[in-house]
Amino acid sequence: MKKHLLIAALSVLTAALLAAAEPQPASPTEEAPAMKAQEAKVLVVYFSRSGNTGAVAKELAAGLGADSEALTEQGTDWSGVWGWITAGRAAWKEETSSIEKLKKEPKDYDLVIIGTPIWAWNMTPAVRAFLTIYKDDLKKVAFFATEGGSGHEKAFKNMEALAGKRPVATAFWLEKEVKDPEKLREKMTTYVADIKKTLPPSTEL
Repeated sequence: MKKHLLIAALSVLTAALLAAAEPQPASPTEEAPAMKAQEAKVLVVYFSRSGNTGAVAKELAAGLGADSEALTEQGTDWSGVWGWITAGRAAWKEETSSIEKLKKEPKDYDLVIIGTPIWAWNMTPAVRAFLTIYKDDLKKVAFFATEGGSGHEKAFKNMEALAGKRPVATAFWLEKEVKDPEKLREKMTTYVADIKKTLPPSTEL
C-alpha cells in the first residue's frame, strides 16, 4: 500500500515538474513588437530661377521635416532680360522643358508638395514637365508659388488638372514677402499647419 502511495506521489511530482518546464505563452507585448507611429513621408519638389521659390522650399521642408529636391533643366537658359522674356513666353504657351531624372522617387512619398514661380500667370515649363512625367506616381499633392503680383490661382488650377488630383493645401508668397523673414514665416506657419492636418500618422510593426 505504501509502495503504491509513493509511486502515485512521484507521478504527481513528475507531472508538476514537467508542466513547470514547458514554455509559457508569451504575453501580448512579447508575441510581437509594439506598434509604433511613423510620420508620413513628404517630398518638396520645386523649380527656382531667382532663388525665391528655393528659399520658400527650404523653409517648408525644414518645418515639415521633409525631403526636398530642385528640378534641374537641360538645354535651357532663362538668365538675363532675354531669358526672362523667353521664360514668360514659354510658360504662356504652356511648353514643357527637359528635366533631369529626380534622385528621389515621388512614388515613395505619401505627399509631394510642388513649388513654382509664377511666369505669365502660369507654372514654369519645368514644373509642367514634372507633373507630366510623374503624375501617376503622386499619391497626394500640395502646391505653393512665388509671384510678383498675381497668377497663382490660374497656375494652381492648371497644376491640379495636370496632376489629376486636388491639392490638400495651397499657399503663395509675393516676392516682397519672401524677402521679409517675418512675413515668410507667418504664412509658412499657417501652410505647415494646414498640411499636417491632412497627414495622420501611419503605423507599422
